[in-house]
Amino acid sequence: MTQLEQAINGVITDEVRYVASSEGRDVEFIRQGIADGRIVIPHNTNHHTKTYSGIGQGLRTKVNANIGTSPQHIEIDEEIKKAEVAIAAGADAIMDLSIAGNVREIRKTLLEKIAVPFGTVPIYEATLNAVERDGSIMAMTAEDIIEVITRQAEDGVDFITVHCGITREIIERLKQQGRCMDTVSRGGTFIVEWMLYHNKENPFYELFDNILSIAREYDVVLSLGDGLRPGCLMDATDRPQVQELIILGELAKRAYKAGVQVMIEGPGHVPMNQITANVLLQKQLCNHAPFYVLGPLVTDIAPGYDHITAAIGGAIAAAAGADFLCYVTPSEHLNLPTIDDVKNGVIAALIAAHAGDIAKQIPGALDRDIKMAKARAQLDWEKQAECAINPDTVNKIRGHVNDDTCGMCGSFCAIKMVKERMIT
Repeated sequence: MTQLEQAINGVITDEVRYVASSEGRDVEFIRQGIADGRIVIPHNTNHHTKTYSGIGQGLRTKVNANIGTSPQHIEIDEEIKKAEVAIAAGADAIMDLSIAGNVREIRKTLLEKIAVPFGTVPIYEATLNAVERDGSIMAMTAEDIIEVITRQAEDGVDFITVHCGITREIIERLKQQGRCMDTVSRGGTFIVEWMLYHNKENPFYELFDNILSIAREYDVVLSLGDGLRPGCLMDATDRPQVQELIILGELAKRAYKAGVQVMIEGPGHVPMNQITANVLLQKQLCNHAPFYVLGPLVTDIAPGYDHITAAIGGAIAAAAGADFLCYVTPSEHLNLPTIDDVKNGVIAALIAAHAGDIAKQIPGALDRDIKMAKARAQLDWEKQAECAINPDTVNKIRGHVNDDTCGMCGSFCAIKMVKERMIT
C-alpha cells in the first residue's frame, strides 16, 4: 500500500515516525495529515534511502533545488557537485531537469548519490527521446510519455511534475486572454505546442488514470504542474491560470481516491499584493493539498538578483500557507546556474522559508532566532556563527576582527556600552 493508503487505514509507517521526529510533531499528526491529503512524504519504494521529508500543513516549509544539463552544457560531475552543494546548504529536495545528454544515466547516477527526495519532469525526457528518434518534439506520442513515467518510477524517482491541467478549452481561453507572455513553463509549452500541432487533447489529462496506476505502484508523489503559470507580473492571477488550478484540484481528488499522494505547483511571477490570494485560492480549490511554488518572483526587473525577488515572494507565500519553495538562482532568466549560484539560491530560499515558518508559528521555528539573540546580547561571535544559516559567510565577513565588538561600531557598540553601564 502507498503512504496515503496506509495512513487512511491508521498505519504508522517508518516514514511517518521519521518525519514526526524530525519535525517535533506527534506521529498521529503526521498520519492524519497524510490521510487528509494535506501532507505528503515523497519516497519511491525503489529509492533506497532512510532519509524522509514531510511536505505540507503544519510542517517546516521545505526548499527544492533544481539542477540538470542543458544542450549548451553537459557535465554530469558538475551536476552531482551542484546537488551536493545544495544539500549541504540545506536543500530538502533535488529536481533533475536535464534536457541533454544521457538523461537516464544522469538520473540514475544522481539517485545513487542523493538521500533527499528526488524529483523529475518526465516530459523533458519524452520530448528529448522524440527529437533523437524522429527529429521533432511533435513526434512524441502518448505512449512515449507513459513509457518515460514508468521508467522513471522504476528508477526510484520520488516525485514527478505532470502537466495534466492544460486542456483544449484552456488553450482557447489563453488565446482570448491576450497575455503578454503566453506560456513560459518549458513543459507546459511542449504540451501546448503538441496539442495545437496534433489538434488533440493533452495526453497527461486523457491518460491521468494510467499515470495514477504507475504512481500508486511505486508510491510516487504527483506534483501537478502549473503549465500556464504567469511569466510576468502582467499575466498574474488571470483566467487561464485559475482555470488550470481548478482542474488540478479536480485531478487531485481523483488521485486521493486512487491512493496516490499529490502536490500542486504554483505560479512564478506574482505581485506582492496577490500572493496571499494565490495561496488561498490553491488551498480552497485543491483540497488543501501541499502547495509548491516557484518563488514567487515579485518584480520582473531584477535579472541577476532573482534569488532575492523570489525570496521576498517566497517568504510571503510561506507565511500565507505555501508548503514547498522551489529555489531561484541569480542566473534565472539568464543562464544555467553555476555551483555558487546554486548555493546562493538555496540559502535565499531557506531564509524565505524560515521567515514564513516564524510567521505561521511552526513549532520550533523561532528557537534558532532566540539562540541568536542571546548570543548577540553576550557578544558571543562563535555562537552567532553557529546559529547562522551560513556560518562560513559570517566568519568570512567578520574576518580578523579581534575585538569583542563588530568592525563597524567598535568602542561605540551599543550592546557593549549598555552592558558595561548595567554592570557598573
